[in-house]
Amino acid sequence: MNFNFFDFFWIFLVISSLQPVIQRRRIEGRRIEAIREFEKNRKSRVILLIHRQESLSLLGIPLSRYISIEDSEQVLRAIRLTPADTPIDLILHTPGGLVLATEQIARALIRHPSKVTVFVPHYAMSGGTMLALAADEIIMDANAVLGPVDPQLGNMAAASILNVIQRKPIDKIDDQTLIMGDLALKAINQVQTFVRTLLKDDIPEPKIAPEKIEGIIDLLTTGKITHDCPISVEQASQIGLPITVGLPKEIYHLMELYPQPSGGRPSVQYIPMPYRPYPSLPETKRRPMPDNES
Repeated sequence: MNFNFFDFFWIFLVISSLQPVIQRRRIEGRRIEAIREFEKNRKSRVILLIHRQESLSLLGIPLSRYISIEDSEQVLRAIRLTPADTPIDLILHTPGGLVLATEQIARALIRHPSKVTVFVPHYAMSGGTMLALAADEIIMDANAVLGPVDPQLGNMAAASILNVIQRKPIDKIDDQTLIMGDLALKAINQVQTFVRTLLKDDIPEPKIAPEKIEGIIDLLTTGKITHDCPISVEQASQIGLPITVGLPKEIYHLMELYPQPSGGRPSVQYIPMPYRPYPSLPETKRRPMPDNES
């Protein structure tokens, strides 16, 4: 049987087109296997909500991913399929998302009778923090962060709109700004009411000291810090959130199975293996760091 150049070309083209599909199914199988193993160890239902912020692009324009209605539909279905006596473990990696979708998921979590644990390996900002507040326990990497949940109207913080209205005489404010101020006040009140509902949830047991609740609401919802301000595990623990530091190794393994698609040269590169500690240098060879050097 004779093959010419074009035959080899078409064979190469078919193999090249099938390779991404095979690779995708392979990594999907590894994900399912890892999730089942983690569920077996924890005796829980594991739900992952992972948004790689720069993972999509269309015609060279990056598209951000966030908590959407489609996400809430899938998470609510997973919760419905979970028996009442089975704990839920939610792994979060998200910049936030739609208020409607976030509140639907959060309400479903607090209604689940068994323990709900949220794992944050890197960050859970805005709506992600709202979901964390619905959990009975928040387990975070030592360097992971949460964020404020203060409402945003367009690209403006609701608290900042109110601040402008409070500082200017009423006759110096145009009608559009007054309308925005009315919406901002309603949005803040609505978010505070919902966050208070999440924090006062005491099923299966109280998770936050009652005297801490209003302080948490004040910090997270009133615009005292910017919407993208990271809240560290130390700050979160200090204000009274039920934080535990130290993720199971299985969480990091699962995150590796949701890689950022590579495009162009890598911006971060390292040898992916643990190193043994290097021998300490003699004291005489250590360079002292000046006080003004970071």
